[in-house]
Amino acid sequence: METTNETRVTEFELVGFQDLQHFHTLLFASLLLTYSLILLGNTVILSLIQTSPRFHVPMYHFIAVLATLEMCYTTVTIPKMLVDLLQRKNHISFGGCLVQIYFFHALGITEACLLTVMAYDRYLAICTPLTYPSTMTTKLCLRLVAGCCICGFACPLPEIILISKLPFCGPSRIKHIFCDFPPLFHLPCADVSRIVMTDFIIHSSVILGPVFLIVLSYVKILTVVAKIQSPEGRQKAFSTCASHLIVVFAFFGTTGFMYVRLTQSSSLQYERVIAVIYAVLTPLFNPVVYSLRNKEIQEEIRKITKCPGLSFRTVMRLR
Repeated sequence: METTNETRVTEFELVGFQDLQHFHTLLFASLLLTYSLILLGNTVILSLIQTSPRFHVPMYHFIAVLATLEMCYTTVTIPKMLVDLLQRKNHISFGGCLVQIYFFHALGITEACLLTVMAYDRYLAICTPLTYPSTMTTKLCLRLVAGCCICGFACPLPEIILISKLPFCGPSRIKHIFCDFPPLFHLPCADVSRIVMTDFIIHSSVILGPVFLIVLSYVKILTVVAKIQSPEGRQKAFSTCASHLIVVFAFFGTTGFMYVRLTQSSSLQYERVIAVIYAVLTPLFNPVVYSLRNKEIQEEIRKITKCPGLSFRTVMRLR
């Protein structure tokens, strides 16, 4: 279908939380509190890792990068969502929408790659402990992180380029709380089957591929751990992997529901709930897991706050 400059859509309207107008104040306060906690929690983790020499090891280097990604990842969407809750009509320009989609997916794919690298790091630490220090060097850490970033920021480009060339001549309402690929596929006045297939292939690769490698790493880890005679040794090995596994299940479980499918849900409520989980709640979950479940970070926090009784169980009782 041919379009002219006069009929081409130049901005979109996000449906967002318009059907929940009576709860906008509560939603705004909850979202602002969540975003503040995400920034605070990850900033604390970054500060502890930077200032304490005991954390200057590969595992914590990766955690520091993950914390940075989480802050950037949520900053792409949550501030815009907060602004939209204060306005009656939530508009975003065509270019702004593509920029938001690009950075949201680039950072998300980078995180998926990083979680895979962290599984590989745990595999080396547990399965080859004698050669681990000489293998997982700072130089290798930097190369792995750089590889994650290159992969993350390159993968969404084909879809962004394809979408930018599609004709958008109406409607212009995006049935979602932020710009994303799936709801945008309903709007072009042209055949989108090729780009939907491209989206499926890319997201299947960047989700199922890392999941396969992570599972493979942990199968080998469990094989080695099962041979450890000492219960204390097995417990220590499992504890170093528990936090990472929790984050992996939360991240890949929600993103898999959203992106590894060829047909899109027509339910705004379904899409919105899944989006809130993987774009807001999971990033809030990560610093809690990596701080409250990590004994070394607990000890460092106790030193700083002078609270010798601080632990994961204590915090959960207080809640």
